[in-house]
Amino acid sequence: MSSRSEGRPDDERLLEASRFVVVRRHEPLPDGTRRVREVVLHPGSVVVVPMVTADTVCLVSVVRTAVGRTLLELPAGTLDRDEPLADAARRELLEETGYRAGHIESAGEFWMSPGILRERMHLFVASDLVPGPQALEPGEQITTQVVPWREAVAMCLDGRIDDAKTIAGILVTDARRR
Repeated sequence: MSSRSEGRPDDERLLEASRFVVVRRHEPLPDGTRRVREVVLHPGSVVVVPMVTADTVCLVSVVRTAVGRTLLELPAGTLDRDEPLADAARRELLEETGYRAGHIESAGEFWMSPGILRERMHLFVASDLVPGPQALEPGEQITTQVVPWREAVAMCLDGRIDDAKTIAGILVTDARRR
């Protein structure tokens, strides 16, 4: 488990999985009492907006067991090794899409679900892409789909894309492009 997912000394570890830890945390309140919260500690992740051309983006269709369906998303992955954030973004892009980024730029960061999950997601925009083969992890079910940029934005707004990191990544990038 990465040092990014380490908890507090007084956390009670409930579950340690390969990519996250669940702890019980006693949170002090202003009135002197405490409340108990369960928190998922996650090492963080990267999400990449792969601009195939100035007007097209590569999305990935990913089978998601947790929600029981396939979602259309931006490529992303957990920070599960010690490497610079931009290198992690390049690696995830290559693994999931086969594209190598000639240029990669940080575009911000955000908390995924701060009510229960301590996962900081780091957003990158990749351009000058060179195609190649995917390098999927065993069991990953991911296919790529290149779509016009305007269509990707429209899909975020009309609900065809309902993955939070993808909506955030596309809409933040769209705002920055204007």
